[in-house]
Amino acid sequence: MRKDIATFGGGCFWCLDAFFRKINGIESVVSGYAGGDIINPAYREVCQGTTGHAEVVQLTFDTSLISYKDLLEIFFTMHDPTTLNQQGYDKGTQYRSVIFYHNEEQKQEAENYIQFLEKEKVFENSIVTEVSPFKNFFNAEEMHQNFYELNPEVKYCQLIIDPKMDKLLKKFGSKIK
Repeated sequence: MRKDIATFGGGCFWCLDAFFRKINGIESVVSGYAGGDIINPAYREVCQGTTGHAEVVQLTFDTSLISYKDLLEIFFTMHDPTTLNQQGYDKGTQYRSVIFYHNEEQKQEAENYIQFLEKEKVFENSIVTEVSPFKNFFNAEEMHQNFYELNPEVKYCQLIIDPKMDKLLKKFGSKIK
């Protein structure tokens, strides 16, 4: 068993957190903030869009059960990588589509996968996902961890996450825990 780490931002971290928790081979999912200049930012600071951080999830995964390329496929399926600094109603740089790579292999795989998606015209518009070197990660507050599972009655979960969860389960059924 070989463990690795991946860090993705694609809108509100509640969504990505919910999706990746369902995937076989992912050992942990932590919602947090990455890519900014302030040490240990708070949610209220990040939401102002002035810290440079993105809402992200950091995954620890078993590479013998799931590949980084599989994670990329899930990531690009579960959010819109063609909208700059926005996912649905969530707007601001903190909601940008971003891959923070941890090594050159991840960087190359991410860039190659984006080129493949563009070449195949998977999306109507061009992909704006940033591919940036990982420089920091700060855990989000406890209330943001596993939010979807712990708060299914919240309207955001019902209106935004539930339909995407159905899509995840249909498309990636063989990868679900």
